[in-house]
Amino acid sequence: MTDSATEESRRTDATHEHGWLTESSHQTSEGRVLYVRCAQCGVRRVDLLPHPHLPPRPLSREQG
Repeated sequence: MTDSATEESRRTDATHEHGWLTESSHQTSEGRVLYVRCAQCGVRRVDLLPHPHLPPRPLSREQG
């Protein structure tokens, strides 16, 4: 890939809406900890699902 193509790819990855897939999870006293990965770009994050009827919230920044 050329430098300009690499830079364009990074910009595209940085601006898309992530589609998170759960790779693994475990229960804690605070709720379920989810280890998630974006299906499109592969970026990973750790989320907390405090209750099954609430949306997960990020515990970490996006890595990758």
